Amino acid sequence: MRSPDRRAFLGLGALTAAGIAGFLTGCSSSSSSSSQDGEGGEGGDGGTLRAAFAGGGSSETLNYLLGPTALDFVRARLVHGALGAIDAGQPDGVRYGVLESIEISDDLATYTLRLRDAVAFTDGSPVTAADLLYSLRAPDELGGLPFTRLAGRNFDLAAARVVDDRTLDLPTLTPIADGRLLLCQSMLVVKEGVTEFTPQTPSCGPFVIEAFEPGRQTVLRRNPDWFGPAIGEEVSLSEIHLLSIGDPEARVNALRGGQAEFVSGVSPATARTLADAEGVAVTAGEPPYVSNLRFVMNLAHPPFQDERVRRAFRLAIDRQAIVDTVYFGRAHLGNDVPALGFPGYHAELEQRAHDPEAAEALLREAGHAGMAIELTAGPELTGMVETATLMVEHLRAIGVDATLNELPAGQLFADYEAYQRLPFAAGYNPPAPFEPNHTPGNFPDIDELVVTARSATAEADRTAASREAQRLLWERGNEIIPVFVPTVDAHADGVGGVRHLQFPDLSLATLDPA
Repeated sequence: MRSPDRRAFLGLGALTAAGIAGFLTGCSSSSSSSSQDGEGGEGGDGGTLRAAFAGGGSSETLNYLLGPTALDFVRARLVHGALGAIDAGQPDGVRYGVLESIEISDDLATYTLRLRDAVAFTDGSPVTAADLLYSLRAPDELGGLPFTRLAGRNFDLAAARVVDDRTLDLPTLTPIADGRLLLCQSMLVVKEGVTEFTPQTPSCGPFVIEAFEPGRQTVLRRNPDWFGPAIGEEVSLSEIHLLSIGDPEARVNALRGGQAEFVSGVSPATARTLADAEGVAVTAGEPPYVSNLRFVMNLAHPPFQDERVRRAFRLAIDRQAIVDTVYFGRAHLGNDVPALGFPGYHAELEQRAHDPEAAEALLREAGHAGMAIELTAGPELTGMVETATLMVEHLRAIGVDATLNELPAGQLFADYEAYQRLPFAAGYNPPAPFEPNHTPGNFPDIDELVVTARSATAEADRTAASREAQRLLWERGNEIIPVFVPTVDAHADGVGGVRHLQFPDLSLATLDPA
């Protein structure tokens, strides 16, 4: 048997979640063996992996600077070469990719980035230091989402200097010690001058795009010229088909029906059921590779300007109940500070208690008893809506007139400026260290501590400042982080090599033909 005809598949147009499930069921007989036919993979002989994620629907774009979903990140990491990845087991705390090394000056004011030799784009042109500098500037120049602009917030990109074809000197805006983590967190390489992202856009990742239909499918073909073997990484698969399926039940049905070999974002309840299913394995990331599910109390909303109201909301939430009833134990208790599992995480802070009586008293004291609030959430992270639903109940229990505004998949961050104006909204951060990802502006004293935590020449001083900043965030910050959520995936027997990083990394995935 062969895989479904690709042109026919891509030509069916947008479907609803229910329609997708029906469509996948309808084509099971013609696609059940596609995982091993190896078609279309010039040089690849490991077969085709079909992997389903919750995408952004018809608004999906190949411009990863504008894509907020897990699928956007997974696809971009497969197509565009990464500078590196965070890896606490490596001497520099990172595993280099396109970069060969990052050297830091003694005064922490200049970073020297060195490219690997003979890394090339798919159009045959070499990846140069000029491309590297353009890639660091692109998030700002092309209007990327705020979380993509880490380089511009920390380095003086206008003063950067191309030393030679492989070397870039990068001055910092202020001295920082954690620049390697920042640069290797999620930065990707694009060719100088690229402003539009299409299947034909030159790239240098392990796969290239053969076909793309927003909200449906991306067909990726192995890039035979990828530099991976030079760093000991070999691609086995000939193709990966990334399926965009918003409905979590439809994704699992695709796995059960043989139309996908890997599905991401499995609900905790479904994971319990799948764990006993024959021919299926369930996996989950471990700290630090867990996302912090956060609920932001917007300080522009008057009640949240009162620290007592923020404390009341935090005390009202029963975090253990969320872990137990929403995630069935497949989540980690949060304590209102980010980056669980990273070396800088302040694990000695007192665990926030569930104290509805104290919360109610604080609201009365602040003059906001019975206040009304709308919590906005969407299914952008496993359990986000269910947690928001439970939190609304917890807030009602202390007299808050709380309601839930549940958005469809892909809509929560679709208008990011509007999202930032919401009075009370759910969000999440992929696994990342605290200090370089702190967003300044709300608490100047905490911002100053974070600057010290990143710039002090003595490690002990950096650690002390980081812990004090986290303590203050715990006391009076404006985020509730009730849980840390691992990515829970399920795959058919025979799938291997998937790495749990910020999101599942399929670049070295394998398929066992047995």
